[in-house]
Amino acid sequence: MTTLKLKILDMHCTSCALGIDFDLEDLNGVASAKTNYAKSESQIDYDETKITPEQILASIKSTGYTAQIV
Repeated sequence: MTTLKLKILDMHCTSCALGIDFDLEDLNGVASAKTNYAKSESQIDYDETKITPEQILASIKSTGYTAQIV
């Protein structure tokens, strides 16, 4: 298991953060996602044999947000 820390841009409320978490946790290989609206950060625990950081970033982008690896 690997942890990925991201800076999330373009969130407007805590519902945005929850939506990101739900979308990420639906991805094969993501064990957990914890997004903090106040800090604009997300911590994702994932199996690096099943999913890459690039795929995680692409998923976030597809939901309308911008993410950068911290």
